[in-house]
Amino acid sequence: MASWLNNIWEEVGKPFFQRPHRVQFAALCVRGTGDDRKVLLITSRGTGRWVIPKGWPIDGMDGAETAKEEAWEEAGVKVKHLGRKAVGHFTYDKILDDGTAQPVRTNVYRIDVKDLAEEFPEVSERERRWFSPKEAAELVQEPELREMLRQM
Repeated sequence: MASWLNNIWEEVGKPFFQRPHRVQFAALCVRGTGDDRKVLLITSRGTGRWVIPKGWPIDGMDGAETAKEEAWEEAGVKVKHLGRKAVGHFTYDKILDDGTAQPVRTNVYRIDVKDLAEEFPEVSERERRWFSPKEAAELVQEPELREMLRQM
């Protein structure tokens, strides 16, 4: 009997409660050092809330390269240095077009910013602004991202 219940849990119950996470890659765009350090936030297209550039995996690119591409498309970031290893991650529920929520694990890569372009693919769809890490932490909604910013 216990074996049967365990099988039901493993095949039906557990997947229902522990939906698999999809993966995204994000760019933590930074300029300056010490007390002059600033973090770039952008507005999301749907809700206008403050976020960091992020997106789904891109064929032929690793996580760091995908983060760099998202930083370009969403914020016009010109890269000075791209960190090849994730500096952390955060999770959130992505609301899909059909209204369902999909859990997403977002791996974050640091980008030291050389400059910001005036023209970039999503220039008319987003606002971008520099904040101190402390200010940025107060503006983002994801608790793990908030903590990452506070630790800078």
